[in-house]
This record gives sequence, C-alpha cells and structure tokens, in this order.
Amino acid sequence: MPYLFDSYVMVDWSAASTPKSGADSIWYCLIERFDGKLVERFLKNPKTREEAMTDLADLLSDMVARGQKVLVGCDFAFGYPKDFGESLGLRWDGVWKQLGARIKDGADNHNNRFEVAADFNKKLSGTAGPFWGCPKAQQSEFLESKKPYMNPLTNEMRLCEQRISGVKPVWQLLGTGCVGSQTMMGIARLEGLRRHPWLADHIKIWPFETGLSADHLGDITLAEIYPSQIKVMPHPDLPKDALQVRTMARHYAQLDMLGELAELFSGAEDIGADDVDRVVHFEGWVLGVGKSDRDQALEWLSSYIKKPNDIYKKSQEMIEQDIDVSGFDDDMQDVAIRMIHACGDVDVGVDIAYSDRAATIGRKALAEGCPVLVDVEMVSHGIIRKRLPNNNAVICTLNDARTPAMAEEIGTTRSAAAVEFWGDWLAGSVVVIGNAPTALFHLIQGILDGRFEKPALIVACPVGFVGAMESKETLIALADDLGVPYITLRGRRGGSAIAASALNALAKKGITQ
Repeated sequence: MPYLFDSYVMVDWSAASTPKSGADSIWYCLIERFDGKLVERFLKNPKTREEAMTDLADLLSDMVARGQKVLVGCDFAFGYPKDFGESLGLRWDGVWKQLGARIKDGADNHNNRFEVAADFNKKLSGTAGPFWGCPKAQQSEFLESKKPYMNPLTNEMRLCEQRISGVKPVWQLLGTGCVGSQTMMGIARLEGLRRHPWLADHIKIWPFETGLSADHLGDITLAEIYPSQIKVMPHPDLPKDALQVRTMARHYAQLDMLGELAELFSGAEDIGADDVDRVVHFEGWVLGVGKSDRDQALEWLSSYIKKPNDIYKKSQEMIEQDIDVSGFDDDMQDVAIRMIHACGDVDVGVDIAYSDRAATIGRKALAEGCPVLVDVEMVSHGIIRKRLPNNNAVICTLNDARTPAMAEEIGTTRSAAAVEFWGDWLAGSVVVIGNAPTALFHLIQGILDGRFEKPALIVACPVGFVGAMESKETLIALADDLGVPYITLRGRRGGSAIAASALNALAKKGITQ
C-alpha cells in the first residue's frame, strides 16, 4: 500500500515573550517509517521560535534532499473567520503575507503582536475589537484586556471550530487556553518558512494550496492540528505538550499505514459548496475534524466487522501493514502475528525473541501429544483446546492443595511452588508462562540444578514491574546452559493472553518439518 508520507513532524507552538522551556513552550516530535516500522527520531524543546524555525528549516531541507514526503502539523489556527479577510480585501495568502511582514519576532521571543492586533482593530472597526486580551500596560484605545461587548465582525468562530467543543475564539490573545497569540505568531513564522529558499518549491499548505483532498499534497505538507482530539496519559518526566506532539505524530503515522489518513484531508463529508470556498480560500480546516463524536460512534455501530474469520483476517492485514514479519523465521511468523494481535500493539514485535527452530520444535512436540504446562488458570482458559493436534493435556498445578504449603516451605510464591508438582509431565512438554516471573525463575533454577527434566519448549511471557524483564533475560542468556528452546517477549510486557496466543499459533499449524 502506498503511503502519503514517510515522516511526521508535529509541533506544539508558543507565543511566549521570553525564552522558555518545559511546560507551555515549543515542543516538536519526529516519527519516521524505517524498514516498515515507526521510529521516534527525536522529541525537542527549543526555547525560542527563532531556534525552532531554524531547526525545522534544516530538518525539512534534509528530508526533501533524501526524497522524503513529510507531514508537518501545527497546533494553531491557519486562518481567521471569513469576514476578517473579506473586510481587509484579502484571502488567506494575503493575511499570511501581512502577518509575515508586520510581526516582529526577535531571537529572544520579544515581539509586537499586541501592537499588530491593535492596528488590525483600528483598521477593521475603529474600536477595541475583534482582537482582545493583553497586559494592562499595553491596553490602548484599540486593544483592551477584556472582551468587547460585541464583536464588530459577524463570525466569532471559524466553520471547523464550530465542530470542536471547548475551543476559544482566535480573537483572544491572552489567557489560559487561548490560541490567538499562537496563531498570529505561528502564521507569521510559517509565512517565512514557506518562502525559505530551500523549501519554497516543496511546501504546500493544506487545504489552501491543495484543496480538500489528498491528491495534491506537497513534498512537505503543512496542516493545522488539534492535539486535544486525542487524550494523553500523564507522564512523570514530560509535560502535556510533549506527550501530545508524540501522540499526534504516531497517530497520523499509524493512520497512514492503515490507509486511513487520506480521508482526513477531505475535511467533513457534509461541507457544502459555499462552505468549501470559505474553507479553502479563507479559514482553513483542522486535520481530523469531521463527524461529531456521536455521528462517528453511530457509524462504527452500524459497520463494525462481525464474523470471526473476517476480524482475524483484517487484524492480520493491519499487523502486516505495520510490521514486516518477513524479519521473523518462517516458522515464527504466525506466532509473532498472534502475539501482536493479542495485545493490539505492533510495537511488541521488536521485543519478540526466540531460539533457532523454537516454533518448529514446539509444534512437533504438540503433534506427538506432549502435555502443556501453564503457570496460571488464565493461560489455561486462553488455550483453544480444539486446535491442540493430539488432544494434549493442559495442566495447571497452581490450585493443587499441596501448593500453599510448598510455597511456605521453600519461601516463594504459589506460582513458583506449583512448578514443583509438574513432575513426570515436564520432560518433553511445552511450558507456557504468562503471569509469574517467579515461576520462570524457579523453572530455570530447577533445570540448571538437575532437579527438573527438560521441556521441549518454554514459552515465557511473564508480565509486571518486578522480575518480569529480568526473568526473561535470564532465560535468553542461559538458553545454551539449559539446552531448552524458548519463545519470549522481552521487557515488562506480557500476560496470559499473549502467552496463550503463542501456544494457539503453535497448535494450529501442527508439525513443521
């Protein structure tokens, strides 16, 4: 499937009047597609707009030189309500040109945005509007700190903003959550970027220069984004701005890989002909704003895939679009796909580790009727019995009546103690651990000590923060000493569903010679 872009740069802007870093400052993130995978190249926090634009110009020129197609998303408005431009006798490009010429934005972030806003108010209405919001020291006859009683222009919001809840009008220049200053400063800077000698022939502004379509995008396409469309989880080391650009970059990259990004460049389905003119020539649009949440939910409700085989087929197609499974050995490809599908995260693919012919050996053991030993009942419940090739027994000794006393005796968890009762089943078995790191540690130690027989294969996907990563790395490092093949998922991630999915993939194919 052809992709629209190779790289995705998302920018969170700032109108700060002094150099600033951390929260409420400029952040941008670059995600690239490399060997079929999405890779975050960097997350940067320049202190000034001058530094940010210099960095971006260098970055984008390098990408163009390499023949890359780049999406650049910026979190400020690319246009004003239609009657702003009409009152000045200007379309979008005339407004951009005026802002580019009139805004003075120093290398230290000192700028004249309030003076420019006051000049616009004077020209448009002769009153303190439509722009408003400034420090009291910069109030004047034509710009006040408070919102005017009535906006002298007809439109308070752009057409696209009327579809987004909670946004503030582009006229407000100061105050929590306002976007007016970012818009004024951002447009001025983008006007300079689009005329940069290295980039002028490569940049297109969506939808002004492309129309509401993905058919005429540039080598570099600038688009307006709204990061609050997607919620982000708090992070102890990064502010919300940083998390948002990272999330948005990955979001658009994943949509592109699924073939669903092009649709977003069409805007909303219900835009009429008059509104198209308004959007394309004056106001712009926010990438991804279309249907309301309710309308989108109703569409999903009426069109979701219902048949199990169709769901699996679609999932496999999506996984193969996001990750190149050809990097796995032939006998491991289906196992890897199943593991990725079980957790819904293609990023786990890079952490799947296995020994030579592990899947082939596991399939052969299952076909010969070996038992399957599991650490917890949840793994047992996830194994599809009808797919087992030889009516294989699935055994879990966690709830054996002897296990609690054994755990007390040897000073470990019940999961580890349960391994003591695998006994005669262990030789030549397939072991599947999907929960307890202590069970994996205990099994490894017992095999090294010669107390436990060797299974044919260990599928190890314990999950958690304490011991999960370490137990799996121990299995990998000591694999030659153990003399037992393995399939595992490195790191903290894992769980019963992933472990069971790997076993189901092994069982499904039977013997592989």
